[in-house]
Parts: sequence; C-alpha cells; structure tokens
Amino acid sequence: MGSGQSVPTLRLYTYETCALVGRFQTIESELRLDACKADNVPYNRRPTGGGAIVMGPGQLGVALTIPGGAEDPHRRARELMARFSEGVVRGVAELGITAAFRGKNDVEVGGKKLAGLGVYRDGSGGLLYHASLLVDLDVAFMLRVLSTPFEKIGDKEIATVSQRISTVRRELGRSIDMDEVRAAIARGYAETFGVTLEPGRYDEGELAQAAALRMKKYHSSEWIHQRIEVPDRVGSARKKTDAGLLDVRVTAAGRMMKAVYVGGDFFAAEGAIADLEGLLRWHVTDPDRVRETVRSAYGRHGDALDGLPMDALIETILAAANRASEEGYGCFVNPRGGDA
Repeated sequence: MGSGQSVPTLRLYTYETCALVGRFQTIESELRLDACKADNVPYNRRPTGGGAIVMGPGQLGVALTIPGGAEDPHRRARELMARFSEGVVRGVAELGITAAFRGKNDVEVGGKKLAGLGVYRDGSGGLLYHASLLVDLDVAFMLRVLSTPFEKIGDKEIATVSQRISTVRRELGRSIDMDEVRAAIARGYAETFGVTLEPGRYDEGELAQAAALRMKKYHSSEWIHQRIEVPDRVGSARKKTDAGLLDVRVTAAGRMMKAVYVGGDFFAAEGAIADLEGLLRWHVTDPDRVRETVRSAYGRHGDALDGLPMDALIETILAAANRASEEGYGCFVNPRGGDA
C-alpha cells in the first residue's frame, strides 16, 4: 500500500480461535501459554500496539489499508483511531446500537467496550487501521487464555469482566448472523469516507508477499517471543497512564543500563520506541542524564511519541533502573565496589 502496489482495501474477516498480544507486550507475561497449548490455541503478536486479545469466529476483524504519508492531517494515533472508528460506529448504529469512540482506543456502548482499535504505519508510508468488533465472546475462555489478576476463574470473576464489555448480540438481545454484521460495517465505512466499495481479491504478488512475511516474520520465534529480558539483573516498574499501561524492564550492570525494554498497551510508532530503547542502551542510570536522553528522543520523533506521556515514562524507567540495582548482579559486577 505504501509503495502504491495495492489499492486502498477494506477487509472484514473472522479468525480461527487464537490469542494475540500487542506489538510492545511480552507474550509470556500476557498469555497463559500452558492454557493455550492445552486448548490448542495458536498465539502471535500484532504489528499494532494495545493489549492482549482473543479472536475467533465470534469476533469481526476490520482491516483498512490506505496511503498514510506525512501530509496526512490525522497523523496522531488517537486522532486516527477516532476518525477510522466512525465506520464501526455507523455500522452498528444501522443495526440499532448507539456506540461511540471513547478513551484511547475503544468503541464503547453504555460505558462497555464493544470494539478495540489499533493503528500501524509502515516504513513505506502505508497505514493499517484495524479493529476487533465483539459480535459474541466467550468470557470464560478469554480469562482462561489471557493472564489476569484473578487467582481463579469462577462465576464471580466472569461476571466482573462481563460488566466491562459487551457484544453486538447482547446489545441487540438476539442472535445475528456474522454476514449481516459484516455488511452493516461495510456500509458504515462507505458512508464515512464517501466511497463505493467494490469486491476484490488479492493478486498473486500480494499473496506471495503475504506468504513470505508469514514464514520470515510472523511464524518466527524472534517475532513471537521477542524482548526477553536477562533474568538475573532485571528491574521492572509498571505505571497506569491515560495513554495506557507502561511496563518498563531494565537490565543493569552497576550504574549502567545494559538494556531497556519499554512495553505495555499504549500506542506509539514502533521505530520511535526502538530508537528510544537504543539511546538508553549502555546508558548511565543518573536521573538527570536519563531525563535528558528521553527528552531528546521526544524532540527527534515529534508526534510519533505524542500519545505516551514523557514524564510518566521517565518516572517508570528510573523506578525500573533503581529496582534492577536492588536485584543483584552478575559475577563480574560488584555493586558495593563501584561500576565494573
């Protein structure tokens, strides 16, 4: 899409049952992998940010690919999601459900989540917007697969989660065929953007590129299980912000940060996060120096990091670095005797 080889495309699809984590999450922390394996539930990582989800025949996937150059007037992630959520909002309105874009990346009805949204900008300039619309949902299954703060999964825990989400079928009070929902969402997007949608298929070149991506990237352990921290000298800190959860992990040697991992369910440009982590690699833990480096990263990347509160990020990095220094050191580093 970014290089002009494909036309703007709206894809409305369902999955085989699976679990997906967001781009900046650690899969071992977000999923109960033992439950996934026991239930033969495949798992993977999305290119977009956000939190872990389950997808299957009861959830409608929405993927919109369009050109997304620098001149795009809706560059900020939340602005993009607010704009592109209109197709979902109009579509469910046609079915009789009054919903609205809320928070950082949700479509809600009566304060309950109905759809989660994500945006990804490729290096070539292509823009992917996607959403997962809950037409139906097995909450017990979701809680069994995703890591949650619940020690056990019973009726009380299921009811607690059910109070925070809803589905198309629950709101309508009746069963509805997925094809009917699919058609309504398609009309919602056609109306939102003032276009006529034409059925199409992937051409041979697109299918070949998809197969290559699947084998070289999305099926690789490097992609699925990336960002694994060194366990013997790691400190972590988490902070809930308006932009989402921040989960920072620091591997330290003395007063030197060997590596910094910035994760969570926030939305930010992947390249900007990678650059920030690179700037903090082998970086001293001095708070003033850390603040200076993070501020310089925000200056370099402009609105690519706009949705991530800088002060909260600095605070979380420093907290993780401090905890790393308390967790013990490798055999070549003596914290009592200065930096090795």
